[in-house]
Amino acid sequence: MLQGCHLNAHNQIAIHGARYAIGPRETACASILITGDRLTNILAFPTVLPEKVLDSEDLDLSGWLILPGLVNSHDHLHFSLFPRMGDPPYRNYVEWGDDIHSGYPDAGAKARAVPKRVRLWWGGIRNLLCGATTVCHHDPLWPELLRKDFPVRVVREFGWAHSLALGGDLRQARAATPKGRPFIVHACEGVDKMSRDELRGLDQLGILDDDTVVVHGLALDHQGVALMRDRRASVIVCPSSNKFLFETLPDLTLLSGIELIAIGSDSPLTAEGDLLDEVRFATHSCGISPSTAYDMVTTAPAAILRLEDAEGSLKQFGLADLIAVRDTGQDPADRMQTLSMTDIEFVMKGGRVQLASEAILKCLPFSAKQGLEPLSVDGDIRWLRAPVRALLQEAEEVLGSGEARLGGRKICAPEAVKVEHAH
Repeated sequence: MLQGCHLNAHNQIAIHGARYAIGPRETACASILITGDRLTNILAFPTVLPEKVLDSEDLDLSGWLILPGLVNSHDHLHFSLFPRMGDPPYRNYVEWGDDIHSGYPDAGAKARAVPKRVRLWWGGIRNLLCGATTVCHHDPLWPELLRKDFPVRVVREFGWAHSLALGGDLRQARAATPKGRPFIVHACEGVDKMSRDELRGLDQLGILDDDTVVVHGLALDHQGVALMRDRRASVIVCPSSNKFLFETLPDLTLLSGIELIAIGSDSPLTAEGDLLDEVRFATHSCGISPSTAYDMVTTAPAAILRLEDAEGSLKQFGLADLIAVRDTGQDPADRMQTLSMTDIEFVMKGGRVQLASEAILKCLPFSAKQGLEPLSVDGDIRWLRAPVRALLQEAEEVLGSGEARLGGRKICAPEAVKVEHAH
């Protein structure tokens, strides 16, 4: 049984020395004061923090760039330990689903035998490792996802259905959606007529409007984009999944006609990797600008998901969700398009340290280190606020010792000699 993680108990921390992102092309050098779960003050250099907060615990991040915690608008967290599966190309998602259920029963059954709550935790960790602090899980909200000590913040207030073909009564699902909150549904996921016709099907059901969020939208054509624009619906794209399943990329030049568009990581069943892998894939393969890609994992998904606490940005009195990477002097957007999981060395969620690299760990106040456990991901060690040992044990009891893979990456407990300095 997983036990609750020890939470960082200190109430106030001041971060000094770093540049922080104001937007995709703008930064400032500032000291950032975090009180509780809020970013309570941003003071530009050489301003000194007022005397009343000098007792706060200090963290010197000189040489680092602070970015907002990323918003992953589409994931299936319970598939975190699954391998990529399929024998593409397919014409639509139904063909793929039928194929993996009939053609890959053993691979799916083995991963599925890991308790679902454990797989959900690994899904949260997979997002934390790439700097995502807020995630929308496109499936039922299991109790594990609502725990205060879950590694990432999981969006709660939305409605969803799987799809027209596999989602049951979509009108009923839409009616159950809280008023003014997004209704999220897979649609137009494929390259055939069935996929193209799905948007019109949603419209005929009366559920295509400004609360509707279409996931994938690969088959959208000019008429479909015009209809989306007229209905003020939004779209979340998952380009690497589309390329794998259908050997086709979304036309992001065409889709740019839709007001709000975001990137989601999808699941390891089909995706290239995590959310940062998806950003790099989109910029390199789909021709979008770094600034657009930056917005698609920060402010755009926050708007689509109706997030109201400054998620996806760094603002005074907003949630203190932030990440830190080595400062190369680049603008945030240009730095973002080069990032991978190995570049994320510090993550805060709601003012609590959730992740630290070995280098950052040495700089942390003592209280901020409490409750962090080490995890090796393809040989890189990260200290996480998660019950890593227990999670590894439960996963390996099913998968076998040393056989756990997180989004295709090998995970294990580091050797004890490497972690002694933190205790």
